[in-house]
Amino acid sequence: MNSSFFHEFKRQASLFLTEKIKTARLALSYVTPAELMTEEATIVNAWPPDTRTMRVISIAAFEVDDFWRITEILHKRFLKFDRKHWRVSYNALILLEYLLTHGPLSVAKEFQRDKDVIKEMASFQYVDERGFNWGWSVKNLTDKVLKLLESETLHKEERARAFKLTHRIERFGSVGHGSSSGDATLEDSSFKTYGRCNSNYNDHQHHEIGFLTSSKSFSIKEGTSRAKDTLQYINSVLTKRENDSESRPCIGDGYTIEDHPLCCNEDQTIAPLLLADE
Repeated sequence: MNSSFFHEFKRQASLFLTEKIKTARLALSYVTPAELMTEEATIVNAWPPDTRTMRVISIAAFEVDDFWRITEILHKRFLKFDRKHWRVSYNALILLEYLLTHGPLSVAKEFQRDKDVIKEMASFQYVDERGFNWGWSVKNLTDKVLKLLESETLHKEERARAFKLTHRIERFGSVGHGSSSGDATLEDSSFKTYGRCNSNYNDHQHHEIGFLTSSKSFSIKEGTSRAKDTLQYINSVLTKRENDSESRPCIGDGYTIEDHPLCCNEDQTIAPLLLADE
């Protein structure tokens, strides 16, 4: 019993120190919440980034400053790929795939230079003690990401598919607003993570659903005014979606159909930052 108590004490102390370090970084350094989230989502962790985390990061990526901060972290993660610390690059690859289909269009252009490293990752082989073939999972993901980077047509098709799914679920959420059973169903679908040892790993839709089903604000401890501004931006985007859902057809994360980069309206000239390739 003493051993169990000591283990729990160490765990709580570690969590406390981690939160204090995060707060200090926000308060004392030029860092944003989205930057911290990207770092934490791509560290050597037993579990890949969850859909809520990727969703918030993808929203922040539409801001120019956070876009460069997020992509710079991912570039560094890919450069560090090796057989011993493969999870860092693998987690970065998961986040990159999500950004390619849910983030700014400029993501595809930005990561052209990382294609060689991603191709190298495809040859990775590792089977864990439970018999799960991580090498197979890594290869499947690298193949998918490389196709998105190399084929502009496929990239647009995948983004269009994500757009249609988002619009469909947004309309469902608007009609069924206040329904606890409906909300519970969507919540259950949205917070699964990649890479779990089950047959649903390759079910691409489960992380797409996570992009849009939660209107809850992401919160983090107070930091500098810059950190607060970034946090307010994220929260405002998340809440705007709910406020506008009945007045205008919304596709998720506060953007209407007219704002979406795949909108067929040729007269549309206003779009969020970094949506179009230069």
